Amino acid sequence: MYIRDIELKDFRNYEYARISFSKKVNIFLGNNAQGKTNLLEGIYLNAMARSFKTSRDRELIRFGADFCKVKTVSVSDSEEQTTEIVIAKDGRKAVKLDGMKVSRTSELLERIFIIVFSPEDLKIVKDEPEKRRKFIDHELCQIKPGYYNDLSNYKKVLKQRNTYLKEPEIEMSILDIWDYELAKYGSKVIKRRNEFIEKIEKISSGIHDSISGGREKLEVKYEPNVHFSQNEEEKFYEILVSHRNDDIRNRNTGRGPHKDDIKISANGIDLRKFGSQGQQRTAALSLKLSEIKLIEEETGEKPVLLLDDVLSELDNDRQTYLINSLGENQMFITTADLSGKVARSLPEGKVFKIVSGKVEIEI
Repeated sequence: MYIRDIELKDFRNYEYARISFSKKVNIFLGNNAQGKTNLLEGIYLNAMARSFKTSRDRELIRFGADFCKVKTVSVSDSEEQTTEIVIAKDGRKAVKLDGMKVSRTSELLERIFIIVFSPEDLKIVKDEPEKRRKFIDHELCQIKPGYYNDLSNYKKVLKQRNTYLKEPEIEMSILDIWDYELAKYGSKVIKRRNEFIEKIEKISSGIHDSISGGREKLEVKYEPNVHFSQNEEEKFYEILVSHRNDDIRNRNTGRGPHKDDIKISANGIDLRKFGSQGQQRTAALSLKLSEIKLIEEETGEKPVLLLDDVLSELDNDRQTYLINSLGENQMFITTADLSGKVARSLPEGKVFKIVSGKVEIEI
C-alpha cells in the first residue's frame, strides 16, 4: 500500500495544500520552520489518528482557524481508500474511512502501516525508559489492534486508580475494583510486549550484525516491572494487593507495565550505560529497521516510512545502509540539503520545495 494524495486545510502552518506523491521517494526540501515536518505529521495523523509530535490535538489547528482537516488517499491492489480526520477547536475529532464515520481508533490502524525515523529515535537506547516503552507500543498498536484497546484501557484504569490514591480516605473495597481491572488489562499488555521483544531481538540482531560487520552481537531483553510465568492476571492482582500500602503512602501505583523497560546490550555490554554514541546509534537504527521487517512478516504489507531529518544525524556508512534497506518502501524524507552522495543515490521520486506552508516547486 502507498499514499497517493494528501489534502490539508488549516493544518499547522498550511492554509490549504493538495499534493500527489510518488510511490517510491518523496523529498520535502526547505529551511527550518517552513512546514516540512508538518507534512509528515499530517500523513501520520491519518494513519494513527494522532500526531507523533504532540498529544494536544488543538495544536494541529492553524492559528486563527476553527478546525483543521487532513484527507489522504491510499492505494492497495488498485483499490483506493480515503481517510479523513477533522479536529475542532473544542477538542472533538471526527474520523472517516471511505466516507463512513469511525468510532474506534483501532478500526483505522490496520489500513496502512507507518514508521517514523527521527533524530529522537536515535536516542532510544540512552534515553529514559518511557521512550523504549513507546517504541514497543507504537509497533504493537499497528500490528495487533487488540493491543491498542488493552493498552488504552490499562492507561484509563491506571489514571483512575492514581486519582483515587490521592483521596484523604481510601476504602480497600473500592481500590479492589481498580486492582481487578488493572490486572485484567495489564497482564495482557505484558504478555504481548514479551512476545514482541522476543521477535524483535531475532530480527534486530541480524541487522545489527550487518551494520557492525559482525563485530558485535546485539541482545534486546524485556525487563517487565512485574514478573510471572503463568496465571498472569491472578498473579498481577496479587502483586498489586501486596503493594497497596506502598501505593497508598506514595499516592501512586508503583507496579505494572507503565514501569517496564528494555535492556539493550552488545557483546554483553549495557549500551545505555556504557555504549559509545556510535554503538548506541547503531543499536537504535537496528531496532527501527527491525520494525519494518516485523510488520512485513506479521501483515504481509510494506510500511510507509517517514524520515524526519534523520539522514543528517547519521554518518555516511549508516546513511548508506539505511537507504539501501528501504528501497522497496514508499518514503517521505525531510531535509534542508539535497547534496551529498547518499541523496544522489536515492531511488527515483519527487522533490517538493516547502516555503512558509506552501508547496512552491515540484521537481
